[in-house]
Order: sequence, then C-alpha cells, then structure tokens
Amino acid sequence: MSTTGSAFMRTRIKFCGMTRSEDIAAAVAAGADAVGMIFYPESKRYIDVAQAARLRRAVPAFVDVVALVVNATEEEVRRIVGEVGPDLLQFHGDETPADCRVYGQRYLRALRVGGPGMDTAAALAATCASYDDASGWLFDSYTAGFGGSGLAFDHHLLDDVRKASAAAACTPAGTAGRISVPMILSGGLTPDNVEAAVRTVRPFAVDISSGVESAPGIKVHDKMRAFVDAVRRADGI
Repeated sequence: MSTTGSAFMRTRIKFCGMTRSEDIAAAVAAGADAVGMIFYPESKRYIDVAQAARLRRAVPAFVDVVALVVNATEEEVRRIVGEVGPDLLQFHGDETPADCRVYGQRYLRALRVGGPGMDTAAALAATCASYDDASGWLFDSYTAGFGGSGLAFDHHLLDDVRKASAAAACTPAGTAGRISVPMILSGGLTPDNVEAAVRTVRPFAVDISSGVESAPGIKVHDKMRAFVDAVRRADGI
C-alpha cells in the first residue's frame, strides 16, 4: 500500500498533548486512532509518569498511546515504557537512529522541517532515510525550541520524501535503497485548513494539538469533531 494516500486509504488521526481523561474520551468518540502524551518538562502540555499512567487506563483497545520525549535519558524513557506502557515512542529532539532503536519499541521520528540540515527537500529526504525502521516520520515546523510548534511549514519540502515513498511502494520488499515509511503531517493544522493539507500532501496520518485547544492541554471537543470531519471530507468518506 502506498503511504502517500489513495482512494482506498483512510487518513489516520492523532490528537496530541492530552492532559485530561475527558479529552481522551472525546477524542475516542470523535474517531481518533491515537492520542499523545508529552513527557518534555519544558512543554506547556507536560504530564508526569504517574498522571500519564492514570490517563493511559482511560484509553480503550484499538486506540494507540504515543509517548513524546525530547532528549530524555535512557532511564527516563525506560520508566515511561515500564509504567505507562505506550504503544509507540515519539522522539522529538536530537535523538540519533541508535537512540531511537535501543528500546526495541515501535517509534515515530519527528523531523523539524526547515531547520538546519532539513531546509531543502533533498536534505529532508536524506535525514528521513537514516530512520528507515521508524513506524512513521512526523513532520513538524522548525522552531528554536523543541516539541510541537503549532506553526505551518512549506509542504513542498516533503516532495522528495513523497517521491521516495511512492517509488518504494512499487518496488519489491527488501530492494536496497528503497524506503517506505508512513508520513505523518503536523504543524499548524486546524479544522479549517486540514482538509486542504490532506488533499495536497496525502499523508498516512495527521497530528494536532494546539489547533483544537482553548488553552495548552485543554481540548475543545467541538473542534476535535470538526477536525475529524474535515479529514474525512478530504478522504472522500
């Protein structure tokens, strides 16, 4: 299956920055495929391991829990894995491929599009290729800090990544030099602009946090439903 989208693929949806059980329930009711919890102390949506473990119990089967970390120590990540039990780890800092692989967990690699070494389509595709065993590449915009930016970026910078993924989908598995990792679009998405973004990029999934909030970590349930509805319109569902 192509990771760049098709008439037969539903775009997956992740709501990130969860801090309250009622927001998780609303996300699930709206049709979310995943919810994210942030373990970066500098984030306004940071939660500690104990709070995350409580929230994790509110997530039903068939909805993934994603733990977002930024340059965390191995001890910190292993505690999150042991006490929260996330389905995926999301690395949003300067983590190397080896850093991401050491836990033996499925992981998402966040790429800060437009930043140093990722300011051209070719450079971005080259960086992505070094994380070829990731369960997804998550594209967010570059800011001086880490974590989600809430800002949009030039989607044309994804062109070479999309071409590589499309080529991989048509190439026998195991062929050297071919990569096919699901693309996750983030950065500046809102219920008002996500339909156009999905139609343009055709990502495997979209990820949103601040675009459906009234304050950091406080989700607006009507906006969450509107976001899902807009994605489904783009999918033609």
